[in-house]
Amino acid sequence: MANIIIKGAKQNNLKNISVEIPKHKLTVFTGRSGSGKSSLVFSTIAAESERLLNETYSTYIQNQLTQYEKPDVDAIYHLPVSMVISQKRLGGNSRSTVGTISDIYSAVRLLWSRVGEPFVAYSNEFSFNNPAGMCETCHGLGYVEDIDVDELLDYDKSLNEHAIQFPTFGPDHWRGKRYTLSGLFDNDKKLKDYTKDEMEILLYTEPMKLKDAPDKWPKTAKFEGVIHRFRRNFLINDGFEKNRWLSEVNRVVTEKTCPDCHGKRLNSKILSCKIKGLDIADFTSMTIRENIQFLDSIDHPTASYIIKPLRTQLQSLVDIGLGYLTLARETPTLSGGESQRIKLIRHLNSPLTDLVYIIDEPSVGLHPEDIKNINRIIQSIRDKGNTVLVVEHDPDIIKIADHIIDIGPGAGRDGGTITFEGSYPELLESDTATGRALREQHQLRRAREPQDFIHLGPISRNNLHDISVDIPKQMITAVTGVAGSGKSTLIKTGFRHMDQTIIIDQKPVHASNRSNLLTYTDIFDEVRAFFSKETGLKKSLFSYNSDGACPNCNGKGVLKTELAYMPDFSQVCEVCHGTRYKEEVLAATVDGYSIADVLRLTVDEGVAYFSHHDKITETLQSLQATGLGYMTLGQSLDTLSGGEVQRVKLSKYLIEQVRDHIFIFDEPTTGLHEEDIHVLIDLFNRLVDDGNTVILIEHNLTMMTAADWIIDMGPGAGQDGGRLLYSGPAAGLLDIQDSYTAQHLKHYIK
Repeated sequence: MANIIIKGAKQNNLKNISVEIPKHKLTVFTGRSGSGKSSLVFSTIAAESERLLNETYSTYIQNQLTQYEKPDVDAIYHLPVSMVISQKRLGGNSRSTVGTISDIYSAVRLLWSRVGEPFVAYSNEFSFNNPAGMCETCHGLGYVEDIDVDELLDYDKSLNEHAIQFPTFGPDHWRGKRYTLSGLFDNDKKLKDYTKDEMEILLYTEPMKLKDAPDKWPKTAKFEGVIHRFRRNFLINDGFEKNRWLSEVNRVVTEKTCPDCHGKRLNSKILSCKIKGLDIADFTSMTIRENIQFLDSIDHPTASYIIKPLRTQLQSLVDIGLGYLTLARETPTLSGGESQRIKLIRHLNSPLTDLVYIIDEPSVGLHPEDIKNINRIIQSIRDKGNTVLVVEHDPDIIKIADHIIDIGPGAGRDGGTITFEGSYPELLESDTATGRALREQHQLRRAREPQDFIHLGPISRNNLHDISVDIPKQMITAVTGVAGSGKSTLIKTGFRHMDQTIIIDQKPVHASNRSNLLTYTDIFDEVRAFFSKETGLKKSLFSYNSDGACPNCNGKGVLKTELAYMPDFSQVCEVCHGTRYKEEVLAATVDGYSIADVLRLTVDEGVAYFSHHDKITETLQSLQATGLGYMTLGQSLDTLSGGEVQRVKLSKYLIEQVRDHIFIFDEPTTGLHEEDIHVLIDLFNRLVDDGNTVILIEHNLTMMTAADWIIDMGPGAGQDGGRLLYSGPAAGLLDIQDSYTAQHLKHYIK
């Protein structure tokens, strides 16, 4: 079988590389963060496979599909159709659940419709998304939205003082004027002094024509109470207005369990059908492990035909460490790691072979114990006759590779070359960043002595029942345990309303391709002022979002041409050549560099260029300290990975030199090469030395060895977890018999 051959790959930072990838093998791509792994695997191999497959469809169909530009590569030979399994969270809304996204709920509906008693409907009507099956009160959502009047009104104010606490309901706004101009109220009277009748008119009047309306009242307008108007504008119409004021809507609107179906989403007719005393919603609210036990207890000739494949699907979820989930769990609440594993399950039972599966860091969000299950799945996909390409940093996944390709030697411009090809034993011997990191011997750090503690609890939430714990101040604490054991629930619930707490997670910053590293760190203004002072041009000319924008592309750097039913065509702007700026701006240079040249500098290069400008240098050095020295100053924020986003957020606090705060990091090692983890460890120690407390929700064993204190949750996930197994100095964890973390950590430091 011919290998996949790539010749002359130059995408992003790739330096004209050529490589062969063996088919029907598991190849792991390693290298420092930003070295070019994703540029080769996703932006070149996956993108070209998707693009070529799309070209086989009609132009009409192509227009409905995601568009892929041709990657910068000379040639790719023997390329199979690709299946990309990314870390992107499963989207959807509250109507999308683990059961519906995995298609397991279809089999569950079939089981209840055929075996449940009494017979009430066919399987389609057992869906909470079907009008015939859904609860009429909540329309299948399981909850109803209600308006918290006490959040909406300030009773100590009058209508003229903006007593209706919501944008557009002020006395000078059009919605607010519908009350102040109605003639029904004393506009200077405090709401707390309203009679019961006055309050009823203000809030609950149904739309009506006003008799003897004042002159200023719009002739065709109807008067309606605040609650009616708010419900119509912001709850029933779920569109632009709601999204525009979303944070305010969330403040005023509360969700309550549906009073009719009690959160079960289905109507009483469907819920009356039961198997062994359970309705279908009872079943989907049990954990997947409990589902299997329940199915094993059913003895019915028709049921066995449906149960056998259903049980296999459920067992697959258990096998990848998701047995703690329920089929009713809404997909937007799943983590990136959980989403990725559910996507993997879809392919596990697929009869298709000879594909290339491209998997992005399957270790994300996983404890070493869970990684054993992921490894089995990846190997079984390969063993069915597929080629599997994995981008990964985790030593336990690198270890099972048939073939390893290391890209480096550094990141950004210092990366983009092939530094190693071969087997795992050969990688261990190699002089690469990955080889050195894998050879490193690990020991527990000499722990600091606790001086004071923060008390959390008792906490009862999700799978935690009455859990209390003390966390030492001004130390590094790692909170460990398998995925779903209760780590995040413990920390995020415990610190929810605590002052001086900073949670740094991987949620993307709200960004477009017009925002970059400099805009996020608030120094683009300084950079523009620097260029203005040195060149004599006005500051606004150095913004591609303002006066300096190239008139041809309006500061975008690219032009998109819509070709009717054919795919949109994008090309670099031929006037500014992708720089985004006007010609006169590009002609203005400082020390031989234009503003566009500066945006192409890496953070490391920027530190040298701005060496005499303290504020800019200080900010860039804080980015450097988080290991982001390889990123370019003009890099769009919407291109950052989750781990990179987290480190950009952290850099802001390093600039401010925050003290006496509690920093909570949610899996800070995500996307980080083992050699880069030491950069983070140094940062965390710096935060503690400055008088801060650092708490890490973490699975990485290297990071655990750097902690002063460990809190271990478990032993398992979901109902099998939620217990506090250990809290104390890191060394003491090694003696805990039923801790999976202890077993792996003990092995790691040997």
